[in-house]
Amino acid sequence: MTTAPDESGCVSSCACKGIRRCLVCEKLEGKVPLVENCSKIVHQFIYDPVTKCAVCKDATHESFPFPGVFLWENFISEEEEEELIRTMDQDVWNESQSGRRKQDFGPKVNFKKRKIRVGSFNGLPASSQKLVLRMQRKQSLASFQPVEQCNLDYHPQRGAAIDPHLDDSWLWGERLVTINMLSSTTLTMSLEQSLSDLGPPEEVRVAVHLPCRSLLVLYDEARHRWKHAIHRENILERRVCSTYRELSAEFSPGGQQGELGDQLLNIALRFKGTPI
Repeated sequence: MTTAPDESGCVSSCACKGIRRCLVCEKLEGKVPLVENCSKIVHQFIYDPVTKCAVCKDATHESFPFPGVFLWENFISEEEEEELIRTMDQDVWNESQSGRRKQDFGPKVNFKKRKIRVGSFNGLPASSQKLVLRMQRKQSLASFQPVEQCNLDYHPQRGAAIDPHLDDSWLWGERLVTINMLSSTTLTMSLEQSLSDLGPPEEVRVAVHLPCRSLLVLYDEARHRWKHAIHRENILERRVCSTYRELSAEFSPGGQQGELGDQLLNIALRFKGTPI
């Protein structure tokens, strides 16, 4: 098994598969870092949370509205952050892809076959109960009932990152809610588009700054149309995040699998969970 130092100077295994890469693969296995297509034209923007617009970095393009992002700064205090991390670090961190480590609180899901097993899922962790109640005080999150929580641990020594992706929308619902801890970082939103079938590929990227202890909600176009990523160069210190997901309409009351959704939600909101 391939190993590499974690943040404490100990060793940790690598779980990268296929095209995924981390510093472990590159240093110990000799895997070549993936190189971006040099012919791609990339337009860089920065998200302004005040105007809710994407602003061009070099002012060569006009700003444009960027809906679907809600940022709540100082959602948790430094004391709460310290206690949350202490509690997480008492549990096992499992190796994940691209140098990440993870803790899952949710049902076992095969997204390709669209199959769900309750398995050993016994709820979200007790530490999340007051956080969920706090979220629900915001009008835009009043109906938010998370059924799954994923804790991710990023560290620069492992070259941790997460590639551009869209979250599933078969099981998971409209809002993705993330609490960012231990260090600030940048979430990169990207949308590929070509102005001409004959021209080079083009991509628009919008950098969303995530302050430490902030809460981020992705919904609407930012959830379903724009891919999101955390690039390796934006992990300068250890970063831990907790992402909460709600059920889609199919698993909500009146949906085709509403009964299963109700069962999963009842388990989740006991807040007696341990990582699966």
